[in-house]
Amino acid sequence: MHSLWRPRVLGAWRVPPGGPVIMAVNHAHNVDGPMLMGTAPRPVHFLIKKEAFVGPLDAFLRGIGQLKVDRTSADRNAVTSALEVLARGGVLGIFPEGTRGEGDFASLRSGLAYFALRSGAQIVPVVVLGSADRPGRLIRALPPLRSRVDVVFGDPFTVGDGSGRRTRKALDQATVQLQERLTAHLKDARRLTGR
Repeated sequence: MHSLWRPRVLGAWRVPPGGPVIMAVNHAHNVDGPMLMGTAPRPVHFLIKKEAFVGPLDAFLRGIGQLKVDRTSADRNAVTSALEVLARGGVLGIFPEGTRGEGDFASLRSGLAYFALRSGAQIVPVVVLGSADRPGRLIRALPPLRSRVDVVFGDPFTVGDGSGRRTRKALDQATVQLQERLTAHLKDARRLTGR
């Protein structure tokens, strides 16, 4: 990431140095996940759509610990793998909106709330800004080479009441809580970076 762009990493010290952590990342561009993996202070394991695991990319993604998920159904293997990462005290990366969009946390899916309630892991909000501002001249699908991309880590927090309950009501309440915290972090990140 540092050889292709000029990432500016802010607040990485906020990431707990040990224990299970879920990084909830906005997703406006394909480079957001790799940008976080290349700049985070701890290794991050993302749930990545199974369609990305093809050819040489398959061995590479598996080799760096990424998790394959089938988005067409409830993928129990992916859920189990993600919970195992957290049980080992690792870091799970999640795009809470489920797919690439505006990157504004406007519509969260319940997956983040489920993993947070089930594992009790701390959640670190992360905002990547600048990756989708404009297309590159050489490769239009990527941000311009050597352009600045900001990666802003927020304060860790937990959701739920600590009981581990995953009822529909608990998931809904946690999702509302998450959306409020993630949206507030996005606003702070924009103010901090001037983007």
